[in-house]
Amino acid sequence: MSLTPAAQPVPADEPAAPLAAAASSPGRAHARWLAGLARAARRPLMAAVAAPLLAGALLLAQTWFLAQVLHQAIAEGAPVGTLYGGIAVVATLMGARVLLTWLGERAGQRAAESIKLSLRQALFAQLLARGPQWTRGQRSGELASMLAEQVEALDGFFSRYLPAMVAAAFLPLAFALALMPVDWVAGLILLLTAPLIPVFMALVGWGAEAANRRHLQAFARLSGFFADRVRGLATLKLFGRAQAEAQAVRDATEVVRAKTMAVLRIAFLSSAVLEFFAALGVAGVALYVGLSYLGFVDLRVSPLSLQAGLFCLLMAPEVYAPLRQFAAHYHDRATARAATAQLAATFETLPEPAALAAGQGQETLRAPAAQPASDAAALQVSGLVLRAPGRPLPVIDAAGFSLAPGEHVALAGASGIGKSTLLEALAGLRDGEGTIRLDGRPLADWPRADLRQRVALISQRPYLQAGSIAGNLRLAAPQADAEALHRAAERAGVLRFAQDLPQGLDTELGPRGYGLSGGQAQRVALARLFLRDPGLVLLDEPTAHLDGGTRDAVLREILAFCEGRTLLLVTHDEAVLDAFPRVLRIQAGGRVA
Repeated sequence: MSLTPAAQPVPADEPAAPLAAAASSPGRAHARWLAGLARAARRPLMAAVAAPLLAGALLLAQTWFLAQVLHQAIAEGAPVGTLYGGIAVVATLMGARVLLTWLGERAGQRAAESIKLSLRQALFAQLLARGPQWTRGQRSGELASMLAEQVEALDGFFSRYLPAMVAAAFLPLAFALALMPVDWVAGLILLLTAPLIPVFMALVGWGAEAANRRHLQAFARLSGFFADRVRGLATLKLFGRAQAEAQAVRDATEVVRAKTMAVLRIAFLSSAVLEFFAALGVAGVALYVGLSYLGFVDLRVSPLSLQAGLFCLLMAPEVYAPLRQFAAHYHDRATARAATAQLAATFETLPEPAALAAGQGQETLRAPAAQPASDAAALQVSGLVLRAPGRPLPVIDAAGFSLAPGEHVALAGASGIGKSTLLEALAGLRDGEGTIRLDGRPLADWPRADLRQRVALISQRPYLQAGSIAGNLRLAAPQADAEALHRAAERAGVLRFAQDLPQGLDTELGPRGYGLSGGQAQRVALARLFLRDPGLVLLDEPTAHLDGGTRDAVLREILAFCEGRTLLLVTHDEAVLDAFPRVLRIQAGGRVA
């Protein structure tokens, strides 16, 4: 994050060029992509769509029987005992409709949750595949917002909008046609007024989609801006920027509030349009039925019976009920399309729906199966060129070397010369020119899961998450028992300081390992290494923060663990260099000698 006084949030009204280009016209491609996601959860969505249609068919029967019971009780004066059968049928149909509605909602939620889970896994797999070189150029807060809020914005589209859309397309027409044999005038009134609602909703929907897009852009920027400021809060306080950044957060929040109110205004406008035409249609049917009973209107061959009139009056509002439901969820479509545009702008490419249906994202994230002890890896590097943003000359230039299986090699060089960059490239975390072969196979051809199992990299600043020390160790081996954790912690020297902590290995750490020193965090990372079984071990300054005695003990354990494995260790310490039979040095100009 930038901590200079010029650091200000990007105004939501002025999107960055790539984001604006992708978000300004989501287009048919995004609509087809959403439709493809729907096909990925075909079965539960079919159940969610079929439920309201079946409930609509039962509604016709329920209304007819209810009108019949009222006709018998009022017009024919039938005894109460003879009405129990009709009342039971009406109650049964109502219960069946309630059950269908519940099942449809459950199926819609199941479909939405399945799609969101698959999409999040696929997007996270893209983050892993692109590596830290790409993620460092992104705002971490915006990436988190994409995986959380933007994916969540698709929920309503699949769980509510799609079933409501199908119901609104078929049920009003079916209800109006069902009224035609009973009374053609009432059916014609409803048949003419109902289609006006979707037309005006579509007109309003264009503005709603644009407003939702602007709202999601502002919200994503606020998420990223706020997360970056929270992460750098201590630094901002030291430089006297706390008050200024707090005001900047308030300004960005005000922008989001304004965008939210714009979306709500359009939502209320579309609801008003719907209610106006629905009230117009129901009032027209009620007026016609009333005038027919009074004898002022006579457009029928036979007189309008009480049962027929009640059936028309009861069904009139039901014709508009699916349209009301559709209008209530119409903005879920605009929100989903705006979120899709945001995802496409951030990740550049959206996951293929067919791949989500096949579970390829889950496969990428799934841990590789346990295998017997790995053989030592062979590594060959030729013509490797690595570049860094903002540097005109290569960090590593035409590097060429090889590590034989089981060989232990140290890597030395001045600070900032490119040692860490080289290790990241050897682990497949940084792109470069030239060739890197692991076990005779180009690194780019290795599946990510297999590469993570074959190669272990511990950087200078290993990542520790909030949680216990034992929980951080289990990141390397989730199934490891207490004895294995204790043994790995002892080998890495973790027990030397853990036994002085309140709860030992169960002591809780703050975010990013807050509570441990740099040397202690390194030892926790080494303990994670001792729980794994890689063929190639890459270590970046593993003894940099340790005193002499602890350094020698940890180094002995590293060398013992790496017996039968290939090791490349970065260090500045001459005492550590003396322990290696072979030393590679990065010289000025990026040459490896």
